[in-house]
Amino acid sequence: MPVESGSSAAARQAKQKRKSHSLSIRRTNSTEQERSGLQRDMLDGQDSKLPLSLRSNLLDLFSQIEREFENLYIENLELRRDIETLNDRLAAEGQTLEGADLAKGALKTKASHSTSQLSQKLKTTYKASTSKIVSSFKATTSRAVCQLVREYVGHRDGIWDLSVSRTQPVVLGTASADHSAMLWSIETGKCLLKYMGHQGSVNSIKFHPTEQMALTASGDQTAHIWRYMVQLPTPQPVADISQQTPCEDDVDFSDKDEADGEVEGPTDCPSVRVATTTLRSHQGVVIAADWLVGGKQVVTASWDRAANLYDVETSELVHSLTGHDQELTHCCTHPTQRLVVTSSRDTTFRLWDFRDPSIHSVNVFQGHTDAVTSAVFTVGDNVVSGSDDRTVKVWDLKNMRSPIATIRTDSAVNRISVSVTQKIIALPHDNRQVRLFDMAGVRLARLPRSNRQGHRRMVCCSAWCEDNTSCNLFTCGFDRQAIGWNINIPALLQEK
Repeated sequence: MPVESGSSAAARQAKQKRKSHSLSIRRTNSTEQERSGLQRDMLDGQDSKLPLSLRSNLLDLFSQIEREFENLYIENLELRRDIETLNDRLAAEGQTLEGADLAKGALKTKASHSTSQLSQKLKTTYKASTSKIVSSFKATTSRAVCQLVREYVGHRDGIWDLSVSRTQPVVLGTASADHSAMLWSIETGKCLLKYMGHQGSVNSIKFHPTEQMALTASGDQTAHIWRYMVQLPTPQPVADISQQTPCEDDVDFSDKDEADGEVEGPTDCPSVRVATTTLRSHQGVVIAADWLVGGKQVVTASWDRAANLYDVETSELVHSLTGHDQELTHCCTHPTQRLVVTSSRDTTFRLWDFRDPSIHSVNVFQGHTDAVTSAVFTVGDNVVSGSDDRTVKVWDLKNMRSPIATIRTDSAVNRISVSVTQKIIALPHDNRQVRLFDMAGVRLARLPRSNRQGHRRMVCCSAWCEDNTSCNLFTCGFDRQAIGWNINIPALLQEK
């Protein structure tokens, strides 16, 4: 039995493929007019409450999906013919290769590869088509509006944490892996002051509730308290509000990372190098720190599996809070009560109660299946926890046996924040996205991210600003920048 050469067979298959593809194109073009007429007939013959333009748009989108699947079906037929041709060739060659088992194995490998390619094409087509359908509804519903107002650029390494001061003047603080913390003018994006007292990565920053003091935690196993005095520059004009875009728009789903250029730090920014108070006693990285209500005590969380409570005036260790089985990841204090919540890589978070000086109770909560990256208080009686297990849970302090709401996402969640006035949870993700949810777990928005705006690396932290400024939400990430956003959530969305 004669067997054609590999080159002639490949040429014949390519010719058949081109022919089939051209037939497919002609077939699609020739039936386009029929589809349009069919769509009109369907619109006229159906009783629907949807606007005519929306119904026509939906039919057009579904017809696009049908054409994509038709093309895939034709390609599938071509692949089957290729497999049959390959089967015949391998069967003929198998006579000289001692049996057909080897040919069957090669055929199985080829078929498996072809099937996986077809499966991937189906997934891609489905994702693109459904994205078009979802996008078509945006103009017909009330959407949250998110505007990127300003970028704060100057750090030479990733930014772990950020916070907004609670006293006048209102400034933005950032903590970076470049061993520094910076204070920024919210309205101009100008660096006002740079703290350079740490010998390691600065992992968190928090402002005193009533004084111009900052608390930073570092990889050098210490926490520093330092004072600052800044003068705000004249604000620059804010971008035209008409340029705002819906939060879901212009999102880039690409997994490609854009190259970061070398960022030059601020040249005219004054610096502070000496701390007012240095808190020592941890045997590992201090990953987070926060002020207790009143500002007379602070709590620190460390990789040595302990959280320490210090007296600010004397720098003395008041309590060492032990019990976690693995490294701590975060700590947070209640805004009005002497309560502390610590989170850990041991999948738990703990609530420490210091309201009664004679009794220091602790409660352990095991609602996650992976490291708890942060747990924060709200103004009410709620705790919100985020985890590497890609979930965020809302808990009631009065009954914390089970969460009252669970938010499931597609990426690990980092340091979350909750808006005091709007009661909105901001979720920074490993996959560079930032999503907004209400306290009931209903998704409100996703901040826009594309090649032109948004974060290009992991988003590490979010922080709300309740003062009357041009930005009411801030995010930071490992792309070395912090971003100020203006978030406008319609009351209709918040009530849903």
